[in-house]
Amino acid sequence: MVNEKGRCVILADSHQNALEGIRGLLDTMFETVLMVANKKSLFEAIDKVRPDLAVVDLSLMVSGEVSIAREINNRYPDLKFIILSLHDESSAVEDVLLAGASGYILKRSVGTDLFAAVKSVREGNTFVSSTLIDSG
Repeated sequence: MVNEKGRCVILADSHQNALEGIRGLLDTMFETVLMVANKKSLFEAIDKVRPDLAVVDLSLMVSGEVSIAREINNRYPDLKFIILSLHDESSAVEDVLLAGASGYILKRSVGTDLFAAVKSVREGNTFVSSTLIDSG
């Protein structure tokens, strides 16, 4: 039987409480979960371990938030990544997806959406939090 767990995921969020909770969920889906708290550490970790996936807080970059998605996509065009965000505006979702993200999850929906998002992205699809789709 093939192991369904991914090899490695990087979780990037500057909020320690968020990191711990999300890590617990990712631990069930990946052999290794690396946690980083800033953009510099994120890019160093990607360079070093070449993860299967990155889960990145949109606010990791203080200014020009969508540019974190654009920068990840420019530097690592083959890396699948999911953005976590507090922002539920459709324009924010659209901007991030156009910038190259494979998924967009609202932080308030992580508990219900993370498993589905990871599965969808690993299958080559795009994922958006169900609460964003339901609200129109």
